[in-house]
Amino acid sequence: MKSLEKMIGILDLFEGDEMEWAPEAMAERLELTRSTLYRYLKVLADAGLLTSLPGVGYTLGPRIAELDFQMRHSDPLITASRPVMAELLAEIPGIALLCRRYRGRVLCVHQAASPGVGFRSTYERGSARPLLRGAASRVILAHMPTATLRKLHEAAPEEFAAAGLGENLGEVRGHMRAIRQRGVAVTRGELSTGVTGVAAPIFDSKGGILGSLSVTVGVPDLAPERLAFVADRVSFGARIVSKTIAREP
Repeated sequence: MKSLEKMIGILDLFEGDEMEWAPEAMAERLELTRSTLYRYLKVLADAGLLTSLPGVGYTLGPRIAELDFQMRHSDPLITASRPVMAELLAEIPGIALLCRRYRGRVLCVHQAASPGVGFRSTYERGSARPLLRGAASRVILAHMPTATLRKLHEAAPEEFAAAGLGENLGEVRGHMRAIRQRGVAVTRGELSTGVTGVAAPIFDSKGGILGSLSVTVGVPDLAPERLAFVADRVSFGARIVSKTIAREP
């Protein structure tokens, strides 16, 4: 691994509940010498990506918060999706999510909710979920290249089976094909009980899968005509976002 990759790899330590790291623990986890680690830490701290607190250790730095602010206000995907999500929620009371593929997972990059919605989504901005569970994730999985899907299945076939996606690659591909033909992925109570999630794909200018737009409604089993309406509106919104992204300079 190159030195720059090793330095950036330090940021990967800050996930889940492990948000405070002593240098000694970092060096042991990353198998770095003390001198090399401190050289990397100085660069990251000078850039504001990490900060050191006495008695605590290293934590994420203020530059992370600054970048998050800039992303929320200038990221093309978010700016294209925000008005579309507002229109969706005006027609369909619930919670709208904008997600994108990230390192073999799906990351929520924006969330919006109808006023007075009677439930809460734990899939908040910045939180990641596996590709196999939830409508927002599965619709992305369904549009990945065949070779990528095969590689993912070979790495964890038992996880695909546990998620109800098939006992073998052929069944998994059939499940993904059905999602593509339908145009949306629909899940019921998979990540949160008593809700239904409907998600449609967002594509980049070259037709590659970029992310998903979804709406979660607080009804465990939508009537067929209502589900069809929600699916149509979510699909239309995702197409608008995809076209807007494609026109970005």
